[in-house]
Amino acid sequence: MRDAGDAWVEGPAGKFWGKFGSAGLLVFDAGRGVLLQHRAIWSHHGGTWGLPGGALHSGEAAVDGALREAWEEAGVPRANVELLFTSAWDIGYWSYTTVAVAAVVPFEAVISDPESLALDWFTPEDVAKLSLHPGFAAAWPALRQRLEGAGGG
Repeated sequence: MRDAGDAWVEGPAGKFWGKFGSAGLLVFDAGRGVLLQHRAIWSHHGGTWGLPGGALHSGEAAVDGALREAWEEAGVPRANVELLFTSAWDIGYWSYTTVAVAAVVPFEAVISDPESLALDWFTPEDVAKLSLHPGFAAAWPALRQRLEGAGGG
């Protein structure tokens, strides 16, 4: 059963997924790097690498939504991560929040729904070499700098 937030919104800047906005989880593990999701071909910008995440539910905080989506898509256990920072891109009628966390207890990411072709860990240096989701590609340089400032990467 779909949530009411699972819908496209359109406006002057384009069409975006998530009636109530969207959020993704940027997981950094000191020993393995950054966890990325290879997006299913049928998904928006399919075949690219990005963050596990998706549409927020009505009234759901971005941190909670990102953690929920990362659990649903990649098996990221909430108890194993610690919040580092959030970064929001808000265009008025839609917003996307990147929730950066540190893996304080190592875990194995698991593909747990059809939205992923693969899940893998990459060093921060290698992330930019991948075919990235366009939104994540645009945000990555600033996110990487903040991640390094927060002690990750």
